[in-house]
Amino acid sequence: MARLVLTNVEVTVGGVSLADHIASITLGSTYDVLETTAFKGGNVPAAAKTRTAGLVDNSVTLEFHQDFSAGSVNATIYPLLGTEVAVKVQPVNGAISATNPEYSFNAVVSEWTALNGAVGELATASVTWPITGAITVDTTP
Repeated sequence: MARLVLTNVEVTVGGVSLADHIASITLGSTYDVLETTAFKGGNVPAAAKTRTAGLVDNSVTLEFHQDFSAGSVNATIYPLLGTEVAVKVQPVNGAISATNPEYSFNAVVSEWTALNGAVGELATASVTWPITGAITVDTTP
């Protein structure tokens, strides 16, 4: 089984590549679990709970190295607060393929920390944004 060390991830937010200012990323999906237990399963009394998957809740967590330069992190993210924005993520910055898929989705920019850090530390901004709708996975070059 191949393993991947993340060293060259591509992340674009609203069409702007911010990968050179991102220290970590988590793209996650969690399904609601709905109980479907009934008094009888066929002709047999219920002996254990049964469940099915419901709606999916997707989110993306990003840790930025803050930068206040024109066209950089703060200038890109701050104006997007309270809006939906197109985000694209690739494990490796390069051609889209079966082994390097592109994940596309719309995220709600629901939070932004313009400045975070202590004396002598790198200024960072960590966010978790909910994704509205589905995540699209493209493997076509």
